[in-house]
Amino acid sequence: MRVPLSWLREYVDLPADVTARDLASRLTLAGLEVETVETLGSDLTGPIVYGRVLEIEELTDFKKPIRYCRVDVGSANGTGEPQRIICGARNFSTGDLVVVSLPGAELPGGFAIGSRKTYGRMSEGMICSATELGLWEDHTGIVILPEGFGEVGEDAIGPLGLREDVLDIAVTPDRGYALSIRGVARDTAALYGVSFHDPADVAVSAPAGEGHPAVIADDSLCDRLVLRGVTGFDPDAAGPLWMKRRLHQSGVRPVSLAVDVTNYVMLELGQPLHAWDRDHLTGTVTVRAAEAGEKLETLDHVQRSLDTDDIVIADGSGAQAIAGVMGGVDTEIGLTSSEVLIEAAHFDAMRIARASRRHQLSSEASRRFERGVDSDLQLAAATRAAELLAELGGATVEGAYTHLDRVAPRAPITVKAAHAAAVSGVDYPAGTSEKWLETVGCEVVVDGDELKVTPPSWRPDLTDPNDLAEEVIRFEGYENIPSIRPRGSGRGLTSGQRLRRAVGRALADAGYNEVLSYPFTGERDLDGLQLSDDDARRGALRLANPLNDEEPLLRTTLLPGLFKALTRNVGRGFTDVALFETGLVYRPRPGAGRAPLPPVDRVPSAEELALIDAALPEQPRRVGVVVTGDAERAGWWGEGRAATWADAIRAAREVARVAGVDLEVEADAHAPWHPGRCAALYVRVAGERLLVGHAGELHPRTVKAFGMPERTAAMELDLDRVERARTPVVAPEVSTYPVATQDVALVVDETVPVGAIRDALVEGAGDLVESVRLFDVYTGEQVGEGRKSVAFTLRFRAGDRTLTAEEASAARDAAVAVATERTGAALRA
Repeated sequence: MRVPLSWLREYVDLPADVTARDLASRLTLAGLEVETVETLGSDLTGPIVYGRVLEIEELTDFKKPIRYCRVDVGSANGTGEPQRIICGARNFSTGDLVVVSLPGAELPGGFAIGSRKTYGRMSEGMICSATELGLWEDHTGIVILPEGFGEVGEDAIGPLGLREDVLDIAVTPDRGYALSIRGVARDTAALYGVSFHDPADVAVSAPAGEGHPAVIADDSLCDRLVLRGVTGFDPDAAGPLWMKRRLHQSGVRPVSLAVDVTNYVMLELGQPLHAWDRDHLTGTVTVRAAEAGEKLETLDHVQRSLDTDDIVIADGSGAQAIAGVMGGVDTEIGLTSSEVLIEAAHFDAMRIARASRRHQLSSEASRRFERGVDSDLQLAAATRAAELLAELGGATVEGAYTHLDRVAPRAPITVKAAHAAAVSGVDYPAGTSEKWLETVGCEVVVDGDELKVTPPSWRPDLTDPNDLAEEVIRFEGYENIPSIRPRGSGRGLTSGQRLRRAVGRALADAGYNEVLSYPFTGERDLDGLQLSDDDARRGALRLANPLNDEEPLLRTTLLPGLFKALTRNVGRGFTDVALFETGLVYRPRPGAGRAPLPPVDRVPSAEELALIDAALPEQPRRVGVVVTGDAERAGWWGEGRAATWADAIRAAREVARVAGVDLEVEADAHAPWHPGRCAALYVRVAGERLLVGHAGELHPRTVKAFGMPERTAAMELDLDRVERARTPVVAPEVSTYPVATQDVALVVDETVPVGAIRDALVEGAGDLVESVRLFDVYTGEQVGEGRKSVAFTLRFRAGDRTLTAEEASAARDAAVAVATERTGAALRA
């Protein structure tokens, strides 16, 4: 809502020293967020004065008609002589009062005015149009002012309103009253404690007879309808300059006097109006629901199929308007309309909102109706519009009018007098709530420590005690609520939360960047993963209303989202990419039925809740990584290193490390990984070996399907299962005794996993072993074809003594013995 400050001051006795920015700050603190304060005409400078056209010389030697004018500008030019100005407009005559920009002036947009020779004559200034002055958009010619508007030579900037402060307010859906000068003025008066002059205080006499016949078919659609007519309206009458200027400042385009009047009253009071050409109305005006198959051509010349949920205003020939949204072309005010019927009504807000969205018509009227308008304003608004048509358009207001009133009285709201203080935590003085609620228009009856509050008709948003508390708190000042640190509750983070944070920090420290992908996927993504038809990951949950028709499924794996994020980054020139994501995947339970939809008028039964729970998919939390390009960049320090399947496994080991679990790795074949470069990841839970994920290089077909670089590697791990494998952390004993180191090299078949050899060495070495670390793998002639040599460093240490060489050697021999038995290893000479 754009609010010109001068218009607002007409209804609020604001102190003269209150600036637009001061007011914007106060309104924002009171809940009406002022997004911007725009100073219109701030780039405009004078001299811009009134002038009288004395003489017009027609220059006919050019391709288009040009006029050479003598214009009286008084003493504004310093000489008192008429100003000579070239002008191409044709809509003015000798004797007209116009606006003249003299040399030295600057118009909006940085358009400097000077004296220059053009069309063979010296032009000393400009006769201005509304567009050039920034008054409103009008390309029909220059501005012709009415007689008596000003004296020749006087400054025109102030009287024309060329400079104006305009507040642009972002009105929230619950404050429909603020979509009017009236509503903003009421809050402004309350904030500054000054008088408010209600523009809706319009004298309305009793109807002198019956107005245009009207019927409300269903009170749930419309509970108040007013029809006021005027006769003898001059359709050629132009809207006054002040009205056009205010409409433009408020963001509404001036059209014609009849339309401008209805828009002006809507902005002023907040009540949308509709003007009908009464000559084109037949029979009784009826407010009803649209009939099945009914059509209407609206003012935007679109033929619309109406829905039975739409409210329409109809006459004897059918629907003539979508109520509260847009009128029809058949009854539009035209260039010859002299009989005008003003309609003002109070419609059901929800139906107007649905109709606006259904027909994709968001009009100024629908914006107000769907937020709630004053249910007691219709007669005053229609009367105000009729009087303006009479004043400005030469019409006569008919004494008879139609007023159908079906509005039910509002029930009072009972609230504790101290409720606002309890909500805000501020001990307000006694009587504070009553004062502010009465200020906003509520009727308040004090009953002991309770208040019975009847909200005013213009505040349909006040429906419960918390709404009333909000009114008190915002006028007392949100900024006056002290900041109190909340007391801690609970016992801090859960074990799962700590694990997820630790995993995120560890992967970030390892060089991975976190991404968040949408949890939606499609069949195309599952095909790209090379999943078989019976793969459990294809059993995805289908959404009823997907955001994207190509991604109607909830993800069963994190990998497609990671792959797409990597492809986007690579496509933007980043060749070295390492990404990770933690999030839920959704695995439907086998045989799960459809969740019931319990009614909203009662609490779901235990049986319904059980069925809902049974229909929910399992939602394990996963962590995934994807890496491509160089894991270590080349430079003056040496050669780089390309990322491989080993980096994906290293990421899994990093997750296992911060989780405090042992990760077992062995070769596997699992889509979408390369069969020969895929590792299965296991942990042990209560002695049972549990698969938690996979890592390795991706299959070439998957790489191609997602457009990723060759040799891209990825890992996906089930964090919930990893957490289950965690055991209480026991602080290690730190021995002060020296370590004994023994190296051992074993020759085994090249198919034997190194991890199996290491596990056998650890088991055989007993309690004295501190660590077993692989430091070399050799294949070649010395060990024979199909064989490999693996070398480990074994570190031994005792907590109570220094180990002897014999003890260390015995432990080493025991480790080698178990490895020989388990893996067929032979000690290499």
